[in-house]
Amino acid sequence: MNGRDTMASASAAAGPPRTASVDVAGRAVRYAATGSGPPVLLLHGLERSLADWGPLQAALPGYRVLAVDLPGFGGSQPLPDWRLASLAGQVEGVLDRLGIASGVHVVGNSLGGAVAMQLAARAPARVSSLALLNSAGFGGNVSWALRVLDLPLLWRLFLRPDEGLARETERLLFHDPAFATDERVATALALARREGAARASRNMSRELGSWRGVHVGWRRELLAQVAALDTPALVVWGTHDRILPAGHFINAVAALPRARTHLFPRCGHLPQIERTAETAALLRSFWGDL
Repeated sequence: MNGRDTMASASAAAGPPRTASVDVAGRAVRYAATGSGPPVLLLHGLERSLADWGPLQAALPGYRVLAVDLPGFGGSQPLPDWRLASLAGQVEGVLDRLGIASGVHVVGNSLGGAVAMQLAARAPARVSSLALLNSAGFGGNVSWALRVLDLPLLWRLFLRPDEGLARETERLLFHDPAFATDERVATALALARREGAARASRNMSRELGSWRGVHVGWRRELLAQVAALDTPALVVWGTHDRILPAGHFINAVAALPRARTHLFPRCGHLPQIERTAETAALLRSFWGDL
């Protein structure tokens, strides 16, 4: 049995982390906390939830690991607006409510990576390090699955709660289709059936881009802010990402020249699932060298 299989088995045996909610500015935010030690904050991608972090949480003993549902996704209530600054402010509010005042290792995947960078720009003293896994913000070219969310009528069809569509979307996230399990498809379908889920995904997508791709304005501004920080950064990507192509990784290396980098071969958009053990090892090494 290889390391990935061993870690997957351990995660399955442990079961998913328990979730709870905290009130931030009058809105519920769902989170799952595990372990004790230096704090780690995990932020998921568009249309996703903290469930994407379950395997990685189990693979990081010795840390207090906090996975959060971003506003409007999973079990968290939406905000009045969809600006990255607003999402980052809500995440900072979660840290306040949970009494996490010291610096946090922030790990963001996809949309969560952009929120992580915004949090670092907003409150640099609170972010000990940034780990950006297939993060939004490094390129304009994106999957058709994101572009279609800007198109009238079509976005409703694409975001409807349909099992076949959920399965196909889940397969897009991985290089190895075996990771698009029935359980993950069921979780995606349950998320799609939540009241307001489709509208949240469209609103967030249109804030960041359009059918032409990701807007350059917010990317340029945010990357300039992050590049000017002294915050240690790790950038991780998968060669076979069909959502945010691996060309974004090259852009990230150029934008953050001081960052540590790693490119996983034969890996898709969610390395924290498809390469759990290896991602955990990268993170522990990165944090251990700080």
